[in-house]
Formats: sequence, structure tokens, C-alpha cells
Amino acid sequence: MTVVANPPAIASPCNKICTIGTDSGLCIGCGRSLAEIANWIAFCDGKRSRIMAELPRRLESLRASVDHAKQA
Repeated sequence: MTVVANPPAIASPCNKICTIGTDSGLCIGCGRSLAEIANWIAFCDGKRSRIMAELPRRLESLRASVDHAKQA
């Protein structure tokens, strides 16, 4: 059995589409706020995990806003 003393940290969700939405204040690529992006490396794994869990909902909301704006 292999024991890992220090499991790897949670990777950044950055996908190199770095544009902050003016209405939402969230990156349209990864769904994080500027504060979350700036502090990512300082956050503990628990906080990063919580943020990662929220990202799919945030990104869906951002996409819905864009789709709504296109229809207007």
C-alpha cells in the first residue's frame, strides 16, 4: 500500500479564457471572482473545494445571461 503524505492540491479551474463579466463580476471562463482568482493559491483545499463545487452553477448562470442578452 502506498501512503501519500501530501496529496496534490486542488488544481486551478482556469482555462485561459480570462474575461470578467461586467454584470456578474465573474470570469466567463472559469466562473471565479477576481478575489477568488487572486487568492486561489492561499486558500485551503476545503475552500477551493467549495468554490469548485459552485462553479458549474455559476457558469450556467453566466451562459443563461449571455443567451438572454442575445435574444433581447
